Amino acid sequence: MTTTDSAFRSTRSEVRVVGAWRGAWLRVEGLWTWYRRYWTSNLYSSGLQPLLFLLAMGVGFGSQVEPGALTGGVSYLQYVAPALLVAGSVQFAVGESTWPVLSGFKWEKDYLAITATPVTPGQVLGGHFLWVGLRITLAAVVYVVVAAFFGAWTGPGVVGAAVVGVATGLACAAPVTAFAATIHHETDRLTGLFRFVLMPMVLFAGTFFPVSEIPLALRWLAWISPLWHGNELARGVTLGGLDLLPALGHAAVLATVFAAGGLAARHFFYRRLVV
Repeated sequence: MTTTDSAFRSTRSEVRVVGAWRGAWLRVEGLWTWYRRYWTSNLYSSGLQPLLFLLAMGVGFGSQVEPGALTGGVSYLQYVAPALLVAGSVQFAVGESTWPVLSGFKWEKDYLAITATPVTPGQVLGGHFLWVGLRITLAAVVYVVVAAFFGAWTGPGVVGAAVVGVATGLACAAPVTAFAATIHHETDRLTGLFRFVLMPMVLFAGTFFPVSEIPLALRWLAWISPLWHGNELARGVTLGGLDLLPALGHAAVLATVFAAGGLAARHFFYRRLVV
């Protein structure tokens, strides 16, 4: 046996014994190596996009809205700020779970390369969710700090809103990742997801105005949206007025969406990556 063969076998053995979490973190380390070189190209999505919405809607348009007209006594800026944090997290999570996932299977094929080692498809998926969660957290911190200079927060509940934003983003990332894993050929399905699901959800799930302003026959479209549940939680922890049982209900919906989407994503990852 040559020295090269011995080193190769030794490396494979080390990967085998690192365990499930280590395998997932190896994927995160690889993504971090790429990100630290090209982070400037991601500044827009890493906190700047929701801040632009905050300036346009909360500061600009919000200056024309009387405090309490729609917002329960607080300024429109303070009303919309926690929801934009959640909406920005969801938009970022969906973006990271569509084309990059398809690329891992189809174009760059790094998923195939990784699973040619003892790292499993489940660990690749776990690394994807860990990475998305870390990126959402970074974007949320940037947003929270900058928005504070505009008076967007009423108290320390903003920390809870950031946690809700990360949870809501991951809840949306899971089923979208599963959906992206089912696509084998380049089509308009991902583009349609952004146009006909993501953007209407951001616009009509209580981000900019209460869903009570939507006709009753259409409100169920907002109620089934994970973003609406995240918005309600984020506003509840920052502005108050959210009782325990509704809070638990919103959290349960987000957990269920993440669990169901994660299981579906795991199934499709294994189906495509295990030969």
